[in-house]
Amino acid sequence: MGAFASLSEKLNHVFSKMMKRGKLTELEIKTAMREIRIALLEADVNIAVAKDFCNKVSEKAIGQDILKSLSPTHQVIKIVRDELIALMGGKNEKLLTADAPPTVIMMSGLQGAGKTTLCGKLALNIKKQGKKPLLVACDVYRPAAINQLKVVGSQAGVEVFEKGQGNPVKIAEEAVRYAKSYGFDPVIIDTAGRLQIDETLMEELENIKAVVHPTEILLVVDAMTGQVAVEVADTFNKRLEVTGLVLTKLDGDTRGGAALSMRQVTGKPIKYCSVGEKLGDLEPFYPDRMASRILGMGDVLTLIEKAEAAITEQEAKEMEKKFLKNSFTLEDYLSQFEAMKKMGGLSSILSMMPQMQGKMKVNPDDIDESKIEKVKAIIYSMTPRERRDPSILNYSRKMRIAKGAGTDIQEVNKLLKQYEQSKQMMKQMKNNKRFGF
Repeated sequence: MGAFASLSEKLNHVFSKMMKRGKLTELEIKTAMREIRIALLEADVNIAVAKDFCNKVSEKAIGQDILKSLSPTHQVIKIVRDELIALMGGKNEKLLTADAPPTVIMMSGLQGAGKTTLCGKLALNIKKQGKKPLLVACDVYRPAAINQLKVVGSQAGVEVFEKGQGNPVKIAEEAVRYAKSYGFDPVIIDTAGRLQIDETLMEELENIKAVVHPTEILLVVDAMTGQVAVEVADTFNKRLEVTGLVLTKLDGDTRGGAALSMRQVTGKPIKYCSVGEKLGDLEPFYPDRMASRILGMGDVLTLIEKAEAAITEQEAKEMEKKFLKNSFTLEDYLSQFEAMKKMGGLSSILSMMPQMQGKMKVNPDDIDESKIEKVKAIIYSMTPRERRDPSILNYSRKMRIAKGAGTDIQEVNKLLKQYEQSKQMMKQMKNNKRFGF
């Protein structure tokens, strides 16, 4: 995850230095804590939060028999991880549901935070759970806001309730009645935003709240705005009593400090995080998994969940049979790329692999999605027989394939080499049924 790349690297640098020392003194732990505090501040963590965090870690590290232990650094890392988890809320908190349907989810936030797109992402996520969500267009001021919601609604296969540029309070009220009549649940209301907080905006949101009595008031916050995001969250919470937070743009070039400060400052749980531009790029927020990502330990559980969503059990069994029979073809190789795309792409997968963040430098060229598209083009330029039996590929066939894919024969040879390597690797992993590879 892009948001924590720099912080991960700095934290692991601190831990590496501690590892080299073996035994630790109280002074060395305090020195490490100062370095960690600087790393947190540079990542845009709130100064009070950073100070409190380091004090807690230092107190526990020095107060236990860590200095006398055989692996003091590992124990310090565990304390840091535990405190990171606590800082971000301790556990995943699911969406609240109303006693009687429909559950009303009111989305709020400043303009530009990605609120409208987030409505579509949330609707798709909920729809996959077998529910029938309704999107409501109450942002009647921003140009093309209604059309934007209709577009994301169409992409998600979710109905959008809109009444043009009317009174947003009345639109919200009518939408809830409509949902009750036609069995929609939940109702997701996209409200107006501003470039900055003003009294008119807050009054309108308060009026919508008073009319629809939302079960959830989710605040959508742009993680790239850093400390400003924390201030925005605090203000919205004081006026609306928000029930949860959603962080957007965590895949971007941001320092990630907002995610670490938000829960502590507002007292409200982070329920989701948006990690990409696609409608499927919405993840429930798990503090323990996020802490592991920050420390370069990966996020294997999320990776498994993504794999299971991308590959059916039947597909996994069929793939296993192919491995056992050594009949893994280029068509199967291509299907792996398609599954990887469903999982968010190679860069997303690498971010969840242990040791891939912070401790291991990954060449951006190695995760260039355009290169994956080139591989697909090469395979599509082959005949069905060539895909199933690459051993028949002689020079003239390779030249034809390269021309058809708009590349050169060296790229074709590189693909065939990678395919053979993958074939061998997948053979070794044939017992890993959960991934289907």
